[in-house]
Parts: sequence; structure tokens; C-alpha cells
Amino acid sequence: MGLFSFLTQEIAIDLGTANTIIIHNDKIVVDEPSIVAIDMKTEKMVAIGEKARQMQGKTHANLKTIRPLRDGVIADFNAAEQMIRGMIKMINPKSRMFSPALKMVICIPSGSTEVEIRAVRDSSEHAGGREVYMVYEPLAAAIGIGLDVEAPEGNMVVDIGGGTTEIAVISLGGIVTNKSIRIAGDDLTADIMEYMRHQHNIKIGERTAEEIKIHVGSALSQLKEPPPDYVVQGPNQMTALPIEVPVSYQEIAHCLEKSISKIETAVLSALEQTPPELYADIVVKGIWLAGGGALLKGLDKRLTDKIGIPFHIAEDPLRAVVRGTGIALKNVENFSFLIR
Repeated sequence: MGLFSFLTQEIAIDLGTANTIIIHNDKIVVDEPSIVAIDMKTEKMVAIGEKARQMQGKTHANLKTIRPLRDGVIADFNAAEQMIRGMIKMINPKSRMFSPALKMVICIPSGSTEVEIRAVRDSSEHAGGREVYMVYEPLAAAIGIGLDVEAPEGNMVVDIGGGTTEIAVISLGGIVTNKSIRIAGDDLTADIMEYMRHQHNIKIGERTAEEIKIHVGSALSQLKEPPPDYVVQGPNQMTALPIEVPVSYQEIAHCLEKSISKIETAVLSALEQTPPELYADIVVKGIWLAGGGALLKGLDKRLTDKIGIPFHIAEDPLRAVVRGTGIALKNVENFSFLIR
């Protein structure tokens, strides 16, 4: 048993649509985009993470980049397995001797079906997982934010990731009401691509749209500290000649309006189903925002004004989920809500 425990590696994984983060020994050891580049002829993985992201939209006929996860769930089983395996190898690239048995905790969307849960479990086991536990994303986010999820009181978390927005009210270590909608960071990026095509006649790729979102993405058309316009270069759709377009945050606020309204509606819908005692707790404590979408400028203010309950942005919202998953890994025996 002593030898087995010596050879067991414990890791916590936030397997996200946009980024995959791994914690080992309480440290974030891998934080990479969830993308793999695969050679079409040999079906072998050529690059993973940031290297693959740099290839995105720039590959030739024999090479393609794949995002194995769509809407928070595994869409390409083979690519997902290769990605998990490759990212686990990044933890200690020097040890070539043998791969240790893995004890892992992975987070999954709260709206996952049995089939989707099994896909994550199978991929993890094929990648070397001996003991695989799963935790729902909103629970992991709440633990990562520092909320006491096992207390008899209501905590509400809105986790806006790349593929899904997870909204959950948590009490006594379980999810009381939850709403998982497939409107999240990827949809906002797609909205921006569409808008630039219609409004400015310019073709842009996913990476450029992502840059626009980071620099001038906003949920409000009036910000106290407005960011400077972001200049985009690309081909004109009609003439194919290069054009330069400055994009303001007001334009982006207008183009993201529809998707953000859907998130607002989902939050209200989750609140409607919340029992009155827990609702009272939430009004006092406020609602927590986590995930990359929480960084959208003015989102907390917009939601606070619309719903009338204060919204707080988690500290380092991008890593709240993985921090919570890391805490769950240390308390596997104590947390009864982990899924085996």
C-alpha cells in the first residue's frame, strides 16, 4: 500500500471549453487553452494548449486544430483523451520511467446528462485515472470563492464559462435549484464575429473576436472608465482588400445585448425556483460571479441594477472553479457531494 500511495499522483482538473487548468500539490501546474492540433494523416497529436492555439486558423491541409469540448461537454472523444493525457504529461515532463496512477477530481457542468458524465469518466480513465471523482462546476466555484457550501444557508453562484453558464443555489452541500444554459463566452465571441461581418463588412476569425471581447467587451453602453477603441485589421468582404476598423465598447455592448439578456433571464428563472428562506439569505449576501465571463466590463453593475440583488465578482474568477476542485481533492472523504 505504501508503494502504491507513493506512485499515486493526485490532481484536480477544471476541464473547460476554453481553458483547462490542473492543480497538483496545491499549485496550478497547467493552465492552457483547451485546443489540440492533430496531424490528419497519422491521427497523432502535434501540439496542445497554447502552441495549438497559435496554430488556430493558420493550419494547412494535413493539420487541423480541434477544440475537444463544446458547450462544456466532450464533443470529440479521441481528441479529449489525447488532450487530457498530454496536459497530465506537462505536470512532470522529466519523468519518462513510468506514469503514476492518478487520483483525480474533475468538474462537470451541472446540467450534464448520464452520457456526458460517462464520457468525462471514460476519457479520464483512459488517460490514466485510477480513482476518478467528479464535482459539479457551480459547487466547485462556490468552494473556490470561499463559501461554506455545507452550511444550512443559501449561496448563489453564476459561473460564466466558455461553453455554458452555470447558475446554482447551494445549501447543505447540494444544489437546490440550478440552471445550466449554453450561452457563454463562445457565444459572445460568435456574436462579435457576426457583428463585424454585418456592420463593418470585415471578416475576422475566432482569435481576433476573442481579443475584441477582452479589450472592449462590455455589458453596459455607459462605463465610468471606458477602454480605448480597439483597432481590427482584416479583409473587406466585398473587395478582399485590407481594411482597418476601430471598434468601441459601446458597439460591442450593443452586439452582446441579446446574449447577456438571456443570462439575465436564466438568473431570474433560478431565483424564481428558490425556496423563500434561501432567497432571503441570497438577498443579504448577494450573488457571486465566477468564470471568464465575470470579467466582462460592467456585467456586475448591469445585473445588480436589473435584479436588485448585489453581484460580487470572485477574486481571480477564471480560477475559482479549479481552486474549489483542488479543495475537493483534499477532502474527498469528507465531501459527500462528489460523484464517483
